[in-house]
Amino acid sequence: MNKVILLALALMVSPYSVAQDAAVPVNFRAHLSGEQEVPIRDTDATGEAVFQLSRDGSQLNYRLIVANIDNVVASHIHLGPAGTNGAVVAFLFGAVPAAGGRSDGVLAVGSITAANLVGPLAGQELSVLVEALATGGAYVNVHTNDGVAPTNTGPGDFPGGEIRGQIKGK
Repeated sequence: MNKVILLALALMVSPYSVAQDAAVPVNFRAHLSGEQEVPIRDTDATGEAVFQLSRDGSQLNYRLIVANIDNVVASHIHLGPAGTNGAVVAFLFGAVPAAGGRSDGVLAVGSITAANLVGPLAGQELSVLVEALATGGAYVNVHTNDGVAPTNTGPGDFPGGEIRGQIKGK
């Protein structure tokens, strides 16, 4: 019984309140593959996007890592559930010129704020994007282009997206 009382007292005098605990950064992750692209892409490329919301909710920090991918030209967050394509709402990487060669490792590191939102989220609060991330309504994809016509000829040449992953809370 004394342990319960001590625990209750410790909680009452703790410097952390429920409100502060609610401000703990929220983490999100997306595993990217060709199987998740619409349409599906036959590629060995993979990726991982990791996001962390700042304590005050004003900034979404990210790291985008890729492997076995050629000619990356851009990467974005799009609104849309699994299996459907949607509008770009935030830039993660690029745009850079086509035919850039092989990419393995960290492709991009950065932060997104409300000022960085584009498309249907332009002018809105960052919380709108965070809500989409939390509910599975957004995805990351990585676009490639070898710079040679025609497009969509195989790995390293999918301008509409070569790898993709739904963003999920973790």
